[in-house]
Amino acid sequence: MLIARPKGNQFQVVDSFSKPVQLGHGLEASGRLSRSSMARTVHALQVCKRKLDLHNVSHMRLVATEACRRARNSRDFMRMIRRETGLPIEVIGAEEEAQLAVISCAPLVSHRTEQLLVVDIGGGSTELVWIDLEDVPLTERARAIMRLSDGFRNSVPGGARVVDWISVPLGVATLRDQFEDVEDDQGRFALMSWHFEEKLTSFAPI
Repeated sequence: MLIARPKGNQFQVVDSFSKPVQLGHGLEASGRLSRSSMARTVHALQVCKRKLDLHNVSHMRLVATEACRRARNSRDFMRMIRRETGLPIEVIGAEEEAQLAVISCAPLVSHRTEQLLVVDIGGGSTELVWIDLEDVPLTERARAIMRLSDGFRNSVPGGARVVDWISVPLGVATLRDQFEDVEDDQGRFALMSWHFEEKLTSFAPI
């Protein structure tokens, strides 16, 4: 969680909170979120709720991603969160997750950048977005990336163009779960790499 207030054309961070909850642990095998992982997540969200109340936050966006997209008991979990915390969390799709990753990187992009690859590695999925900025005026490149929040298919002449994007349903948690029975570190890494690369075959830049 990040709490910030606008300051000029940037943000001033007021407070933040991060805690690994391993929400997707065991999801590969069962197709469901476990009771223990849901309990850990709710506990972390209760901390978030206290901080949101403390700072009188008026505008917020609270999202869940791949683990909740895939879990059969996702709706039950959303109801549990609402009951225990009152927080209005929504499950977003893979494309919107990729869009949010892209626009969050916009301030970091150099005006000299012509080709940009955004890689967002999560616990349950990894998004890759290849963006062509060659036709965008140098001073407009960050703004052009921000405009991609309207959708990757809504490119305009002289704007940022999404060459291709992909959401791979593998992240640090799901990869660990799939290969936890491989004891040799080098062997495990080789299998993980091969498995991930196989998922990228439809990604145009590859």
